[in-house]
Amino acid sequence: MKNMNIVNFSGGKDSTAMLLMMIDRCMQIDDIVFCDTGMEFSEMYEHIKKVENMINRKVTIIKGKHTYKYYLGEHIKRNGKIGYGHPDFINRWCTQTLKKTPIAQYTKQFDNVIEYHGIAFDEKHRCKKNKENKRLIKYPLVNWEITEKQALEYCYSKGLNWGGLYEKFARVSCWCCPLSRIGELRVLYNDFPDLWKELQEMDKQSFRKFRKDYSVSDLTEKFSNEKL
Repeated sequence: MKNMNIVNFSGGKDSTAMLLMMIDRCMQIDDIVFCDTGMEFSEMYEHIKKVENMINRKVTIIKGKHTYKYYLGEHIKRNGKIGYGHPDFINRWCTQTLKKTPIAQYTKQFDNVIEYHGIAFDEKHRCKKNKENKRLIKYPLVNWEITEKQALEYCYSKGLNWGGLYEKFARVSCWCCPLSRIGELRVLYNDFPDLWKELQEMDKQSFRKFRKDYSVSDLTEKFSNEKL
């Protein structure tokens, strides 16, 4: 049977560069799928529209069964406890429930699926994590030895800049990620005050501290004092 070639499009620099380079190379692309966590920067949605206009085709947007905020503080677990709390390095429930599970469920409707993931050459070690996955996954950027820096420069050369997000953040996925660097959280506090207020409200739903070293309240006080 014919293979279904699906680009796993996160919207970041690596997956964007991969998508455009695949098109440049006239590679078969049957579907382009973006998993919307609901916690994306508004600039990301604008970026997706810009890419759609550039390549003259639609991106398929899928979502998990429930929202990030639902899993954060409303979901009733098997042990009766409520909510997963803020994710951390050990409990990265957000990646599984809002990205991996939705794409896995979506691809089940097709036979002989080949997924293309945008992992850059300098992060090729991440490919090993998918070896246990029964789905066939390919990594064009690794094969082409395209680094993260090269991927970003390529996107910039195409006129894509995410509204300046990559000038402020190393990663431009979920804005509420506790795994972000302190410097990036400082930028979120200073440049995106509405999102920071939303994070403060979300923090009230979590039984787990935002970070091991800082709570959201700690960070608010820290960044506020820096302005004095």
